[in-house]
Amino acid sequence: MDDIADDDPLRVFLPTSFGKQSKHPDVAAQINRTKRTTPSQPKPIVPPQASPSNKELIANGHKEGRGDEDHEEDDDHETEKEDEDEDEDEFPISHELVLKTHERTVTTTTLDPSGARLITGSTDCTLKLHDFASMTPTTLRAFRSIDPTTTKSSETHPIHHAVFNPISPAQILVVAATPQGKILSRDGDTIVEFVKGDMYLRDMHNTKGHISEITTGTWNPTDRNLCVTAGTDSTLRIWDVNNKRGQKDVIVHKSRAAGSAGRTRMTAVAWGSPAQGGKNLLVAAAFDGSLAMWGDNGPFTRPAAEIRDAHIKDTWTGGIDISSDGRSVVTRGGDDTIKLWDTRKFKTSISTVAHPSTSSQYPTSNIRFSPTSTNIITGSPTGHLHILNPATLKPELVTSVTPGSPLITVLWHDKLNQIITGSANAETHILYNPQTSSRGATLVMSKAPKRRHIDDDPNLTTDLSQGLSGDSIVNPNGLLTGTNQASVSYATRHPTVGLTASGKPRDPRRPHIPQTTPFAKSQPDEKHIKEHIPLSSMRDEDPREALLKYADKARDDPMFTNAWKLTQPKTIYADVSDEEGDGEGPDKKKVKR
Repeated sequence: MDDIADDDPLRVFLPTSFGKQSKHPDVAAQINRTKRTTPSQPKPIVPPQASPSNKELIANGHKEGRGDEDHEEDDDHETEKEDEDEDEDEFPISHELVLKTHERTVTTTTLDPSGARLITGSTDCTLKLHDFASMTPTTLRAFRSIDPTTTKSSETHPIHHAVFNPISPAQILVVAATPQGKILSRDGDTIVEFVKGDMYLRDMHNTKGHISEITTGTWNPTDRNLCVTAGTDSTLRIWDVNNKRGQKDVIVHKSRAAGSAGRTRMTAVAWGSPAQGGKNLLVAAAFDGSLAMWGDNGPFTRPAAEIRDAHIKDTWTGGIDISSDGRSVVTRGGDDTIKLWDTRKFKTSISTVAHPSTSSQYPTSNIRFSPTSTNIITGSPTGHLHILNPATLKPELVTSVTPGSPLITVLWHDKLNQIITGSANAETHILYNPQTSSRGATLVMSKAPKRRHIDDDPNLTTDLSQGLSGDSIVNPNGLLTGTNQASVSYATRHPTVGLTASGKPRDPRRPHIPQTTPFAKSQPDEKHIKEHIPLSSMRDEDPREALLKYADKARDDPMFTNAWKLTQPKTIYADVSDEEGDGEGPDKKKVKR
């Protein structure tokens, strides 16, 4: 090997050392592959007006004038690049990780306080549970998929909102398009399902729960056992997770809009606690355009402050959030506006800017403060992420995340320093910066890619929640080992495969098998019926033959005419006269009127 020159191509095929080689992942290369290629939206550049002397120089073709303009343009481009680099360093948007685990619009995203587990909800009626510690660059998938609203009748509902308990991460509040909210465990198991109210009661104070669909909900920032849900029955209900049979408090929002009969739909709710200490604030928005605020400890008979025309009537205000200091409230309304409110002077908005809304099609479109409340983030119908200044609501940065697909939900996690977005194209994007972000997507991309296995191909394996895997032990007519799932065949799971709409087989060579009814399944065997059920054999006989079988017996041993056997051995029938034969019979009785 020493005789071979250094530039000889043969050296490429020669081993550098002997023994087992330990492979280390190229972390820098893996992270570099997730670098976002879509640049941030540049700020508008106003071209400088040329002076008469410059015009003359340009007309005469002087090289000095051209050189000056070229230098100015180069300086402008360098300044723009420096500004973009500074924005990328300030905000975690330089890299992104894309999760494609849903089939429809992603409506909600939530992270536990430590940032280890990500849960996403969608209009495909499922919750996807992701664990950053178990994901690798080649295995970006959810470790569990659950449907929290499934029932015995296979009825499912879209997921509106899901949020971790900030104090107790083992609890997750899930709000679907049903009147009943649920508390799930960290692994997706149902812990509590709140009761449904009586829809026939007029006074909402007397019902034990919501009587119509819930729109959203959130947790109490200081009490781990309390949460609040907002419903379309014009109420906010505060629940204790230890008591599922009825709410702790009910807040009935009375609408003053004309023709509303005092009722409206609650569209958004936020429960905040000042970081420096103080009373908690409960703020909610309604479909009639009003905005109301209550104190944490009540009383909840009437709001502490209310703004009737915060947004235009009959528009869906889907986004609301409270700043970390408890002094500001930001709302994103369906009237294409974003407004900032001061909780100390809760009468008029401090700032108002125009921003296109998506709440008419996607009611869960939200808006959020950054962890330090120094910025506000929200999405747009064009798929751009807007980072706003909290004082003026003017955009500090606008970057494209899902071009052409609306950006629905946003979340900025404080410990990870990463931004999670959910879009209408069923994609979940995790924006991060390797220098300023920690764990989360950075942890995933710093791992070695998992070696490909046959189980990684979904076409060759089957999810246990959907069917049987190939290596499962199947007991005939029994249960799977270690599960409660009955072993069923493929034809049983897919009864309509190979059949027409009328139930007949598409293949003419295949005979038509009549459907087995539950009654036929429960019938005992034929031998048992013949032996223990009298006259059961008559079901299979012809009725005419069954009667003629007793003709000779009836003639020889009559049962009903045996009394006249001696006096009248031969039966004599009366002769019918012509008048009786031609007549229509006895007169009919007159019908009483």
